[in-house]
Amino acid sequence: MLKLTLTILLFTSGAYAVVCSMMYALQRSLIYFPTPEVQTDEAQAFRLFNEGLSLKVWATAKTSDKALIYFGGNNEDVSTNISKYRDLFPNHTVYLHNYRGYGGSEGKPTEEGLFADALALYDHIAERHGFINVIGRSLGTGVAVYLASERKVENLALVTPYDSITNVAAGQYPYLPVRRLLKDRFDSHARAGLLSANTLLLIAANDELIPTGHSEKLAEALNPDHTRVITIDGVDHNSICESPSYDRELFTFFTTGEKPEPVDS
Repeated sequence: MLKLTLTILLFTSGAYAVVCSMMYALQRSLIYFPTPEVQTDEAQAFRLFNEGLSLKVWATAKTSDKALIYFGGNNEDVSTNISKYRDLFPNHTVYLHNYRGYGGSEGKPTEEGLFADALALYDHIAERHGFINVIGRSLGTGVAVYLASERKVENLALVTPYDSITNVAAGQYPYLPVRRLLKDRFDSHARAGLLSANTLLLIAANDELIPTGHSEKLAEALNPDHTRVITIDGVDHNSICESPSYDRELFTFFTTGEKPEPVDS
């Protein structure tokens, strides 16, 4: 009986070790889902060169000194948002960034790489615009928070945000040592105190991918004097962008120039 018990324990331990090893080796394929390159007449594409890579960025026509940078989700073709943001913000030049490995950009996505590319894109745009706003969506909220902690961003909108990818993954895989395995952590919570931009959080009440608790934890870490949190009822992680409330809140936030109301206590 003892021998059988030891055999079962060894088998279970071995199987667990194999699962952990597979998780470690394949983790980035569980975070990033690169999209293929597409063509569209909705905006002009230009090439941004950073760290030896050619990155494809969509840009609408320049209409003023204001720029709006958009960082999308982990499996999002950002070109599908061109017409929405161009029409919502006609007084901005809208830049939609294809992450490395996405949409015609070279390379493979990593946290370090996406952060470096965000800084390079900002610096390129800052040479042409004196006023820069940023929208981050899902995975892109981590990129947007990092950028706003390192560069001057006037207004920052975070759509379906998280406190950290590590915390989200730990909730999805509670029986794995996720906190020790993850390479790309996207810890927005740790950077929240570094933000000075007016900040809007748009949370999907029925978000099935990023539970609202993770968004709320990030909100609690932000400065309430320049933060506003809106939870949109009846929408999930993907359908939030189809809500009229989504367009209305973003339009108001980026066009009035008013200081956001504090987070509700």
